This record gives sequence, C-alpha cells and structure tokens, in this order.
Amino acid sequence: MSRWVRYGSLVVVVALLLGACQSSAPPAPRSGERAPAAANPAAPAASGAAATAPSSGLSRVTVAVTETIESQNPYADSVSLLYGIWCEVLGCLVHFDPASGDYAPSLAESWEVETPTSWIFHLRRDARWQDGSPFTAADVLHSFDRIANDPGTKQKSNIAPVVERVEAIDEHTVRIVTKGPVASLLDYFKDLIIMTSKAQYDQYGDDVWKQPPLGTGPYVFKELVPNQRMVIAKNPHWWGGPVDGPDEVVYRVMREPEVRVTALLNGEVQIAQFIPPHLAQRVIDAPNAKIATVDSLEIMFLAMQPKAKPFDNKLVRQAVAYAIDRDAIIQGLLQGYATRLDGPTGPGQYGYNPNFQPRYTYDPEKAKQLLAEAGYPNGVDVELVTPVGRYTQDKQVAEAMAQMLTAVGIRTKLLTPEWPTMWADVQAGKTAFYYMGRGSVLDPGRPLSQYFETGISPRVGYSNPQVDALFKKERGTFDPQERKQVLNDLLSLLTEEAPAHFLWRHKMLWGLARNIDLTPRPDDRIFASEIRVR
Repeated sequence: MSRWVRYGSLVVVVALLLGACQSSAPPAPRSGERAPAAANPAAPAASGAAATAPSSGLSRVTVAVTETIESQNPYADSVSLLYGIWCEVLGCLVHFDPASGDYAPSLAESWEVETPTSWIFHLRRDARWQDGSPFTAADVLHSFDRIANDPGTKQKSNIAPVVERVEAIDEHTVRIVTKGPVASLLDYFKDLIIMTSKAQYDQYGDDVWKQPPLGTGPYVFKELVPNQRMVIAKNPHWWGGPVDGPDEVVYRVMREPEVRVTALLNGEVQIAQFIPPHLAQRVIDAPNAKIATVDSLEIMFLAMQPKAKPFDNKLVRQAVAYAIDRDAIIQGLLQGYATRLDGPTGPGQYGYNPNFQPRYTYDPEKAKQLLAEAGYPNGVDVELVTPVGRYTQDKQVAEAMAQMLTAVGIRTKLLTPEWPTMWADVQAGKTAFYYMGRGSVLDPGRPLSQYFETGISPRVGYSNPQVDALFKKERGTFDPQERKQVLNDLLSLLTEEAPAHFLWRHKMLWGLARNIDLTPRPDDRIFASEIRVR
C-alpha cells in the first residue's frame, strides 16, 4: 500500500501533492445537456486537396505537432500537447474555456470553497469509463496518488506547494485540503489533473501503462509510436452523447517548420502547428490551405541557473537582459508576430500592470559595465542551449541572441540538442542557460512557482526567501485587488533578480487545410472535438 494513501470505510486520504500537467480537455456537457451532433464526415478529397478521407467514409485528420510523444503513461511528461490529448481521452477534473475566460465543468461538475483551506468538488454522476463502469471518487484519489507517486511521474512538482490531502466524502464528492489558503486553486487544476482508472491499475499494477489506457472522454486511445505519432478515435459510446470532431485524429511529430508546411500543402497533414512568419505567405498563397492566428499565453524567456557560474552573480544575469535587443528580433526574425514582455506577464494575463517596474532596455554599454562589476572585465564564456523546431524560429532567434551577448563580452556558444534530450535535461536541472517558453500562463502564480519557488522543481534551481514568501502570500490572498498587488511585488522582485530574462509572447500561426475549421487556443492545446471537417 502506498504510504500516501490511507483507506477508511468511506474516506480515503491521499497525503501531499497533486501533480500538475499542462493539459486540456473539452468540457463535458453540463447537467441536463447533450453534446452537439457530430460533424459531417469529410468527403474524399480530390488530388492535391489538403484533407483526405479513408475509403470507409470516416473522417481522419492528421495534425503536425512539435512536442514530445513518448509514453502511454499520462503522467510521464509535462507538455501542453499531451495534457490536452490525455484530458480528452482519459478526462480531467476542471476545464478552462478561453472563449468565456472562465473555468468550466469537466469531470467535476461544480465546486465551492468550504473554508480558506478546504474546497469541495462534486463529480458528475453520469460519467462512465469506456468499459461502462462508473467514474467515482475512488478514481480521483487513485489519480492523485499516481500523480504523486508513479515511478515515471513528471507532474507532482507543479502542485507540491498547495495540496495537503484529498478526501472522499462519498462516491461523487471529494474534499481538497490545502496547506494554506490558495485563492488560485482552480488554476492549479484546470486541464491539469488527469484521471486514470483505479480498477485498471488494480488489475495490472505497474504494468498498467503497457495496456491501452481506459478513459472517460469523448475520444479513445488507439495507438502510440514513441516520438512519431499518437492516434485517437471517437468514443462511440461516450456518456456525454454524440461527439463532434473527426472520427480519427493522428498527432504526428514534425519539428522542422519546412517539413510541416510542405506536408500541409501536399495534403499529408490537415493541421500544422506553429508556422514561422517567413513561411506564412506560402500557406496564404496556397489554394488548399489557410492561416489561423492566436495570441499565445506562452511566455518566452532565457533561464539562468544561479547555481552555475557565471550566473551565480545577479549582475551577470542583468547584463544578459540589457544585452538583448528584443524589438529588433521581434521586428526582424519574427516579422512583428510577437509582443514584447517587460516582465513575466503581458496584456491579457492576470495581474498585468502596464506601469510595471523594473524594465530592461536594450543597453549594451550598461551590459558591459555590469559584466565588469561582476568581476568579468575581459568577458566570460557561456553555452546557450536552444531547441530546434519546438518554438517559432527558435534556433534563428537563439543565434541572434548569441551574437548580441557575444558583442558585450558574454561569449556565447550555441548548443542545439534534440528537443526530447533538452527537455529531459531541463526538467532534471542539468541545463544552466537555455531558451524556452512556459505555456498557458493565464494566472502567473502557479507556472512561475514551478520555475522560481524553492524546491518546486530543479528547472532553474533558484531560491530566494523573499520570493518564496511572496508566492505563499499571493496564494493566500483572496481579495482580487490585494492579490494583484502582491503579484506585482513578486514579479518585480523576480525581474530585478533575473533568474530568467522574459522576452516576448508569440502570435501563433496555424496552418489549416481549406476544409478544416479550428479556432486555435491561446494555451496551445489541440482538442479533437473542436476540429470541424467540411
């Protein structure tokens, strides 16, 4: 028996930790509603058309994606793509609806704050696993335990600061007891807490991830080939009613932008993530494709680990910030498809302050001065790690930043490992200086805690008692205006300390076949049930 779980007659307690992912599922129908009727299947495409249909008449859509797809274990990675897929296949507790800007029911149909440290979640009574068995509180507690204790989990650190225990009040009600008041608890939960079947785990034990996972969602798992593709299909017996979206969706890993665009124009894929600005015109001019845009909530940054020289010196970290000409990169390489960040957040994100201070301007002379004051009058050698094809123009952007840094005396060697290798090293705290994004930053408290609060994860390895105290205070402040002021103090201190230099948010370009309708989400998730084939 797990040391985190204590079984009683009706109450099961999972001590410590929920894991956070980054995921998203379509909201389950609210009580008394049914899902809309399914979209019409696509007709077979003519030669050169951007969408094809199998001979059976079923609609199939292939999506070219850039993130990792490695394991059938839903807790074994922490990336937006997989959180979205797993929430749609397995199910999640709470959904975020970008159209309304609010949290929405999923497997939890409602919730309330019982006390400042206790929240009650009411589960849907009509939800069923794909084998017809009911979804209950026992599955919720089991899932929390897996997030915290599964040998392969990479998600528990996201919620470690806030959850004390989870209790089952009855089969359809759970209580979340927090370590202190947490005003933003739903942000920790939205599209992040993936549900898995306790009965399936009881049957297979640690071999459960070798089996096709059993879910509650509108789509079912069909196939996963590591680092190549994942395939899901409509659940014909979904408890929520008929399912919108294609009959089958293939998520295919294609990290090279040219490859994604070519595949879209050739009809090999029907949706292509993250079209770089310099290739957008090819898609716009194509007779069988189109562009859809969305302002991303992903904040791009340069992370600098204070445990590694020369980044143990704050003056060096600040010199990095003054050395980067963000406006030049945005207007040049990104062709204006980005919004500069003067701090960790920008317009549309919770607590954003247009008068935020401090701000780093492009000032190479100031960077040189700070570098000399830090004890490096003759400069210093560093290695900057960047992904290739994971983000818009990532390698090209990193090359430009490396030149700017070298010009002020921070002689920068660029390293370009494969994305799965880089991501694994970042999660393990093995990378001192890297270019990356943090997605789905609507409320900055939780995602920034993941990187900058002591002991939450080793990704940056930053530790500051003042910062920790502000994280704790913002979580415990329920008055919105007071909390925004605490967040402003927290973000100001982080910016001044500079364990990361915040750069911009991309305007994301998605390539779509002409017969595909999809409104891209600002959190970069892709839901099969939101895709329409005409």
